[in-house]
Amino acid sequence: MDDNKSKTYYAEQRELLRDTFAEIGQKTELILSVGQLLMENGADTSQISRDMKRVAAYMGIPSEKFHLHIMYTTLMLNISDETHSHTSFRKCPKHGVDMRIISGVSRLTWRAMREHYTLDEFRGELKIIAERPRMYNKWLTACAAGTGCGAFCTLFGCDINAALYTAVSAIIGKLVQMQCHDRFGINPYVSMTFAAFAATIVAYFTHLLPTTTPWHPLIAAALFLVPGIPMINAFSDMLNTYLISSSARIMHTSIIVGAMTFGIVFAIGMADFDSFTNLTMSPDSNYIIFALAAAIGAASFAVFFNMPTRLLFAAAIGGMLCVCARNFFVFELGFSSAVGTLVGAALVSIVAVKAIHWLHTPSLVLIVPAVIPLVPGVLIYRLLFAIINIRTITLEELLSAVQSGVDALLIILAIAIGASLPNIFASRSFAQQKKDKQEKLLNEIYETDLKD
Repeated sequence: MDDNKSKTYYAEQRELLRDTFAEIGQKTELILSVGQLLMENGADTSQISRDMKRVAAYMGIPSEKFHLHIMYTTLMLNISDETHSHTSFRKCPKHGVDMRIISGVSRLTWRAMREHYTLDEFRGELKIIAERPRMYNKWLTACAAGTGCGAFCTLFGCDINAALYTAVSAIIGKLVQMQCHDRFGINPYVSMTFAAFAATIVAYFTHLLPTTTPWHPLIAAALFLVPGIPMINAFSDMLNTYLISSSARIMHTSIIVGAMTFGIVFAIGMADFDSFTNLTMSPDSNYIIFALAAAIGAASFAVFFNMPTRLLFAAAIGGMLCVCARNFFVFELGFSSAVGTLVGAALVSIVAVKAIHWLHTPSLVLIVPAVIPLVPGVLIYRLLFAIINIRTITLEELLSAVQSGVDALLIILAIAIGASLPNIFASRSFAQQKKDKQEKLLNEIYETDLKD
């Protein structure tokens, strides 16, 4: 493209970014593509709304003309003023977790304003983010699931042998899930049931191997299936009054937990083991072991969530902070698990507020892998195990299971509140800072050429 054609092209692009309804079809499709990528890869509704509004502002669509409604499976967008109206919908049928995409999309929304992207350039960059393969292949992902579950087992008080047995069991379970879903196209919930069954039945036979804690692998082998991010996002959406999306996430979480529990209970029903609900989970280790196990668990799940390699160390440090703070408040100061969890999650979220400026990534990407070791997966399927076996358990066991369910609910709420604490108390300040930064970048777009 010669200089004259280039100047004409970028002048036209500049006008597109100034005129709200110029190429409105293209603009709305790109905005919805941003929202779909975030929704399908584990972002909470607050971030989806912020990033979509930021893209709209970059495209010359002021906030008073931008009307967005977010549901778990559908995004609805309307751009309108006194004389124009354009409405578009986008379905979001798939739901997984990919921190690399979340981080990449968020950085792109700022970079588009800072580097004066045209619509074509923005579309190209977004396509690259959407189509690039996962950073970690299936073997690394399976190993990450194994090391994460082994680390969790250590946090529950198992010995090193049991942690290794747990890791092997979880790896086998994860490979079964991948084969069922990716190769044979089996329903994802059913795939989780098969995975939970495989991991648990393998963990059962490890009690024949040398270990002083033979039953702990049964507790932790299937924890790679615990829907930590949907649970956290569900309560985060609830706290931010996105009630429709929150309700759908809670339902999705419940189905996953149900599928997981069915596989575990079916495996235990085939084994010579009546119940694991009476096993103690109080760890008997020093803080160095706590810290190492938490760091390994958080970093492993960060790999599991396809977190960029440059951020793995941050996930590990965050996991250490969470678990050590939780355990100090629970075991040293005598507070409840919910209070200790709240302190741990709040600590890492406050640190993340500062770290996002150093690491250039959304706080969600830093916080979620770090707080995953706090998710009370065992307590959740203790409750469901009791419900499934309600005809055979005693009243005392039923009450204990209900207490486990209540404790799990309080802990999940504590995680969500702790992770959202900075936004709860300083949302206006953060919003103003981002607004000032956004307006500064937008002014540069309007006052300078898009290209030199």
